[in-house]
Amino acid sequence: MKPSDNFKKIITNHLESLATADELFAETLKKPNKNIDECITYIFNQVKNSGCNGFTEDEIFGMAVHYYDEDQIEVGSNIDCKVVVNHSIELSKEEQEEAKRKAFEQLVSEEKSNLQKKSAKKAKPVQVLQASLF
Repeated sequence: MKPSDNFKKIITNHLESLATADELFAETLKKPNKNIDECITYIFNQVKNSGCNGFTEDEIFGMAVHYYDEDQIEVGSNIDCKVVVNHSIELSKEEQEEAKRKAFEQLVSEEKSNLQKKSAKKAKPVQVLQASLF
């Protein structure tokens, strides 16, 4: 299982904001036997076991907090799945410029490839057959 970076970031940001507002939870978040990857595995297993396909963000955040609160908790096995998040990503100016640059480079590369394919098709030698007069 490899959760999307966006999903992982949203869960992490929420937990960190809770820790900022609540000193007790800040200590809970620092437990050495807990980590974000296991937290996400726990969430995926809870979702799978519920049989439901959609959850509110509060339900998912509640599962994440529960994972960190409980010392003896069954995480479950890794699950290969796709997650859809309804949060938009805010990019910094630098990240926006980098994304534009990469998109431009990819477009240029694709266009070069298309031109090379077209010229390769045109470059095929044409064989002219001449009928014999005798």
